[in-house]
Amino acid sequence: MRHIISILLQNESGALARVSGMFAARGYNIESLTVAPTQDPALSRLTLVTIGSDAVIDQIVKQSRKLIDVVEVLDVTAREHGECELMLVKLRVGRQAADRLEALCAERDIRVLDRDGELHILQFAGAGNDVDETGRELAAIGEILEQVRSGTAAIEFGSRVLGARVLAETG
Repeated sequence: MRHIISILLQNESGALARVSGMFAARGYNIESLTVAPTQDPALSRLTLVTIGSDAVIDQIVKQSRKLIDVVEVLDVTAREHGECELMLVKLRVGRQAADRLEALCAERDIRVLDRDGELHILQFAGAGNDVDETGRELAAIGEILEQVRSGTAAIEFGSRVLGARVLAETG
């Protein structure tokens, strides 16, 4: 099963290498990985997607917590959350399919970043499965010459904040 794991870690040299090294040493595959500083410049948030049974994911969470730079680890998969991934595509589209592409862009909220004759640079953001489906739909319309995808970014809904006390509910 696909799992999204958020790891709050010290924003220090080597922290990412230690996390990815732990995955490699234990034979766990990382499907996607996103890491950037948080609102606190001393901390980074690493969000990764991996595949595994609940038992394997439980082991990953426990082993990640033992790493020196790790502040907190959360498997957000079973919790209500929002997730987003960015895809950029360079697509060649013939004139006969231009109307289909225009309709798909409007339907899927795909942004056209550049157009040069038959070549289009497109941007789409959404949940991983939406990005997969949009990629398949674009491939059915034209020829994908290049595709770049970011890793998944995810955040849990509600008042819980990773690495902080739960905020008091208002209202």
